[in-house]
Amino acid sequence: MDQSPFSDDSKSFVFCIGSALFYGVSSFIITLLNKIVLTGYKFPSSMFLGIGQMVAVVVILGFLKLIGVVNFPKLSRSIPYKIFPLPLLYLGTLVTSLRGTKAVSLPMFVVLRRFTILLTLLGEFVLLRNRMSVGVCLSVVIMVIGALVAAINDLAFDVVAYSVILLSDIFSAANNVYTKSILQSNDIGKYGLLFYNALFMLLPVVILSSTSGDLTAATQYPHWSNLSFAIYFLGTCVAGLILLWATMLCTFYNSPLTTSIVGCMKNVATTYVGMVVGGDYMFSWANFIGLNLSIFGAVLYTIFKLKSK
Repeated sequence: MDQSPFSDDSKSFVFCIGSALFYGVSSFIITLLNKIVLTGYKFPSSMFLGIGQMVAVVVILGFLKLIGVVNFPKLSRSIPYKIFPLPLLYLGTLVTSLRGTKAVSLPMFVVLRRFTILLTLLGEFVLLRNRMSVGVCLSVVIMVIGALVAAINDLAFDVVAYSVILLSDIFSAANNVYTKSILQSNDIGKYGLLFYNALFMLLPVVILSSTSGDLTAATQYPHWSNLSFAIYFLGTCVAGLILLWATMLCTFYNSPLTTSIVGCMKNVATTYVGMVVGGDYMFSWANFIGLNLSIFGAVLYTIFKLKSK
């Protein structure tokens, strides 16, 4: 019998590295795309952009299930109970993160989002009873201190914008912890969780967008006929699904640990690129030192987490 030139270990290594790189690149791209659409093209409706991403998730995953590429449970009365409160947390994360991307410079958005790690650690301890090492906790504290240093001296400080991003951190941390809890406790699966989250929240988000004037602002946007804007908008919608898929693959072939590490290291690239690409970063030494202190904490976090395995 002929043997494959690649061993199972080598194949596993390729899948591990490939999925991690896929997640890092996908996360980096959607951050830039959101910034380009909402700030570069001054698109007035972050919620409508979220609706576009939800539609992409439902349509693409629904089609893939129809042709047998993916599989998840059919809709039943038990599905909402299995995934609650994840749809609400998903909605809160989506709305606040999109508004936060538009409200502050890209580097500051990345730094303030670092608080999600601290809140996730607290959530895992309280809800999942997971204990972290002293080194990991220390690295998270360094990241938070760096974020505070950068934020306190931010020349574009906006109380409302910062509050929105911190609220997004809370939603994101709760979403991460509950996702892990739900996947461990029932058989809905990763694809089912992604699909039904988007499906159940699509109508409420459309209603909220309509009553808040967000939908009207989107439909009256004067540059829908601009081909480059249309490409970026559609790209952002599809990238939302790709990021969720990449996150799932990275976690499946590696672990949630590797996914968090890749996310932290991706932020290093996002921060520095945002200083020259975003067009809205205002330099100050305190801000710059805080950014780099936060990045240093992310590197320590990576080292301590790897040593713990």
